[in-house]
Amino acid sequence: MQIYILRHGIAEDAAAGQSDSERALTPEGKKKLRNVLRVAREAGVAPALILTSPLKRAVQTAQLTAEVLDYKGELLRTKALEPGGHPGMVWEEIRVHRDEGSVLLAGHEPLFSSLTAFLLGCPDLQVDFKKAALACVEVDRFGAEPHGVLKWFITPKLASSG
Repeated sequence: MQIYILRHGIAEDAAAGQSDSERALTPEGKKKLRNVLRVAREAGVAPALILTSPLKRAVQTAQLTAEVLDYKGELLRTKALEPGGHPGMVWEEIRVHRDEGSVLLAGHEPLFSSLTAFLLGCPDLQVDFKKAALACVEVDRFGAEPHGVLKWFITPKLASSG
């Protein structure tokens, strides 16, 4: 299975009295995200399933992903992808969908740095997961502990230089 890990794009600062969960993507955030997603589309990324954090900026990221990658399925919201989530909870969610050929996760830091390290079997690995960055990790076993291989990692800076 290909696991695509996509951090949400740049989001607006919270307004006075606004919940963190309601912060939306900025125009710049959408632009950088589109650049990364275009590179992904050209590389043949076509997730069979998209899972997203229920927070607004992640849902907007998942919606933009569906649009750019021509994804026609449902966007599944899961609390496992909320910012305070744990990699083990995300792995359990992925394991539920193990029959899919690929899954794209839309969510947040610090979860995605630790999730990437967890999927690679290197919990101490430091990953600098920029906003709108996209990683691809391949796994072929779905035991209690994942054994993934990092296939590639696209940052907005790399996507805009092409």
